[in-house]
Amino acid sequence: MQHLNIAPDNHVKVLGGQGWVGLIDHLGTETTIVNAARVSFGRLKEKMDYRDITLLEYLIENKHTSPLEHVVFTFSVHCPLFVRGQWHRHRTWSFNEISRRYTEVDLEFYTPPSIRAQSENNRQASVANSTLDRPELKQKISDHNMKSLALYEELLAAGVCREQARGVLPQNMMVTFWGTVDLNNLLHFLDLRDSEHAQWEIREYAAAIKKLIKPIIPNVAKYFESKGQIW
Repeated sequence: MQHLNIAPDNHVKVLGGQGWVGLIDHLGTETTIVNAARVSFGRLKEKMDYRDITLLEYLIENKHTSPLEHVVFTFSVHCPLFVRGQWHRHRTWSFNEISRRYTEVDLEFYTPPSIRAQSENNRQASVANSTLDRPELKQKISDHNMKSLALYEELLAAGVCREQARGVLPQNMMVTFWGTVDLNNLLHFLDLRDSEHAQWEIREYAAAIKKLIKPIIPNVAKYFESKGQIW
């Protein structure tokens, strides 16, 4: 039996190798989208042609989104708790996650590969800062992670239940979850999270998801590339 927090074969590493996202499964193709759009005519096609690509672009351009909801993806995500918190704001996803109420094995913690400064004109943003990005600050974060782990293990050894002991673990703890979403809502997620306004960490995951799904929806990716987006 494979541990859930081991990366699947089809995955992309992020956060300097500390995190990853993998494609577990998917339902449907671009042909599914155009067939759903034409279902009222009672006809099905097995392969895309140029007219189907034109229809696909029309659906996206004009926000006729229901045909896109017939394509579904399931991802396995290994990320820090604070990234998972941002992800869970997208309530169109379905989530299942490793619980520290049931296991204390394979605990990992995120140490930022670089230290950023707070933006002076945006409370939600950070900026690169070479003066602040010092090894001793990253070491302090790593040391704090390990101290939290030591306290957690001490509490367990004393007989404290996992559901209470886990409360001392920091926001940098890595978690693994499965997330399932239809293509329409995934495109909305990617628009928000692979944006210059998004936090760097979750943007890493959004960019990785694009790499994973591009071979499955190449014409959708090509449409957004034509609008200046990176896929």
